[in-house]
Amino acid sequence: MRFYDTASAEVRNFVPLVEGKVSLYYCGATVQGMPHVGHIRSAIAFDQLTRWLQYRGLRVTVVRNVTDIDDKILAKSEASFAPDFSPEAGEVAREEWWALAYRYEREFLKAYDTLGVSRPTYEPRATGHIPEMHALIQQLIDRGHAYPALDDSGDVYFDVRSWDRYGSLTRQNIDDMQAAPDVEPQFSNRKKDPRDFALWKGSKEGEPATASWASPWGAGRPGWHLECSAMVTKYLGTAFDIHGGGLDLRFPHHENEMAQSQAAGHPFANFWMHNGMVTYQGEKMSKSIGNTISPAEMLELAPPRVVRYYLGQAHYRSVLDYRPTSLQEAAAAVERIDGFIAKAAAKFFPAGGKVWPQRMTVPDDFARAMNNDLNVPQALAVLHSTVGEGNGALAAGDDETAQEAMFYVAKMLDVLGIDAARNPNEAGPANEALSQLVKAQLAARAAARAEKDWAASDAIRDTLNQAGVVVEDGPDGATWSLKRD
Repeated sequence: MRFYDTASAEVRNFVPLVEGKVSLYYCGATVQGMPHVGHIRSAIAFDQLTRWLQYRGLRVTVVRNVTDIDDKILAKSEASFAPDFSPEAGEVAREEWWALAYRYEREFLKAYDTLGVSRPTYEPRATGHIPEMHALIQQLIDRGHAYPALDDSGDVYFDVRSWDRYGSLTRQNIDDMQAAPDVEPQFSNRKKDPRDFALWKGSKEGEPATASWASPWGAGRPGWHLECSAMVTKYLGTAFDIHGGGLDLRFPHHENEMAQSQAAGHPFANFWMHNGMVTYQGEKMSKSIGNTISPAEMLELAPPRVVRYYLGQAHYRSVLDYRPTSLQEAAAAVERIDGFIAKAAAKFFPAGGKVWPQRMTVPDDFARAMNNDLNVPQALAVLHSTVGEGNGALAAGDDETAQEAMFYVAKMLDVLGIDAARNPNEAGPANEALSQLVKAQLAARAAARAEKDWAASDAIRDTLNQAGVVVEDGPDGATWSLKRD
């Protein structure tokens, strides 16, 4: 396997630090609002990576953090406060910052689950790791890479000029960088250098007491960059295999993470992997100009498997461009795959249900694509080629080739996680009841056709069609599927 490493700017051979095991950390959400499409694309990309590593027989430990304390979270909580609050008028009191964060955390989890993103091994919250952050700050102070603010604010800053490799992840020169936006301009005298970034933020007047923790430098809360360094080293160690996240996190977040961790004496990530952004018809998505689409809006337009297919179809490092027809095109691709699986299953599993072999593999060309920096577009080309071969084999009566294609397709869908994304209503007692009722109707239709009672046969087909069930006749009998909107 070979993956692109942002730090070295090259595709390198991937060899786990510990044989047979992989440690992966990727940045989760700052839970200050609903998930946007970039969050979900990133999660799907690293889910595809995880699934491929697992297919290759590796034991993968995945940690995805939750940033549940942040300036934006506090600001949104404060904005929900109404000075003339009147419970008698049915108004809702201010939502505490921790309640707001937890509410949005649940929204992220629901979106991940709906789109088939595997749960991580562990998902730590920033607020649960304050002691580890204090320890890391003290290490940096002791090693001469951090200092308390030059006033009595209680802030602590990382000294960027004390670390000669600062800027190496993004290949920037310190003097060309903008100031770190950790303090208001009028308080810039707190820092030795305007680019120094906050490791600890002293409590400010008006902030809720619940958003403050005692520390050796005064009451306050952690800086954003520090949180990830403390959490990843707690669960994956000071050296681990892969650190991932969206391309927008390279600077300043990941640059600062790498600098503070390595300055503390930690080797840190062996690979840095970043997924590309999502655009809207070639333009950056922006609420101000109205060219955005959310995961929730996508799920109103298409089933979860189609949304998963669309968000995961591009190479993870490339830009994924959304157009109004994107989900329709993805739906057509998924329907072609499902059509083949339905026809093949009706032939090879006529009694219903599917009995897959215990050990299924993917085609060699699919494996080569995935080993080559997780090249999902090439892997999908193999998937669709196999579907075409399978349909051709079914039409030609070549059962051996058709069945092999069915097993290949099923495994490729599993590896890509496409079958992990499901509508809640697609499984369970209701679906099973529908399946049994349709099968009974198809059996009655087959009996009518055997008796050459074409009127009865057509009536059953028309009744099913009106109910949203599409019947397709083939050489091995009829198959059915639900109409797509």
